[in-house]
Amino acid sequence: MFKHAQILTDMTPLRRRAAFMAAGVGATAVLGTGVALGTQGETQNPAPQTGMTSAATSKSGIKALTAQAEAQKKAAEGKAAAEAAAERAGQEAADRSKRETVTQAAAKAPASWVKPVDSYVKGSTFGIGGDRWANKHSGQDFAAPTGTSVKTVHEGTVVQAGWGGSYGNNIVVKHDAGTFTQYAHLSKITVPVGTQVTTGQEIGKVGSTGNSTGPHLHFETRTTPNYGSGIDPVAFLKQRGVTL
Repeated sequence: MFKHAQILTDMTPLRRRAAFMAAGVGATAVLGTGVALGTQGETQNPAPQTGMTSAATSKSGIKALTAQAEAQKKAAEGKAAAEAAAERAGQEAADRSKRETVTQAAAKAPASWVKPVDSYVKGSTFGIGGDRWANKHSGQDFAAPTGTSVKTVHEGTVVQAGWGGSYGNNIVVKHDAGTFTQYAHLSKITVPVGTQVTTGQEIGKVGSTGNSTGPHLHFETRTTPNYGSGIDPVAFLKQRGVTL
């Protein structure tokens, strides 16, 4: 430093002025370079984000999320609808199978009530009058060849079996609920009193015994085991699912 001061001291005034001017130019150059560098640094920095750009970006994101949520909702609804339809179809199939099972079981099960003869021609009906009867006809006649199988129309107990006067050989069976059935004009009786009979069991054979003009079964339904309590056999059996 002292050496530099000595040099300036030794300079003439004119030289000292020239040296100061040169030093000022150098400082200016250095300062200019700093400004230039600062400007260059500012140019390289990215432009700041504006509020409009952020709002547009947010709106676009919300729209995308809304669309995604709507798609997910529709997919969930579709899945739920498909599952509900499958459940309904399964339940309907189960119900149909159950109905078919019940129907098949009913078809296989023995009938609760049946006809007293399988093959016949309907004769005199219940309630008609005529010189053949002291009162109106008390039953339904079924014309059939002698020896045709006669069956009990329902399970029950034989309470009469034998000769019945104008009825000829006859059988009376007591059923549930205070009902009785009679089978008359038989050529043969195959069950004794006290027999527990089943629906459709043979109990005798068609004949023409007693007050009869030809082989037929005289069939009665009654509220007691005795004559005079008869009711229409055709209507009685129809109510129980048997059409004569």
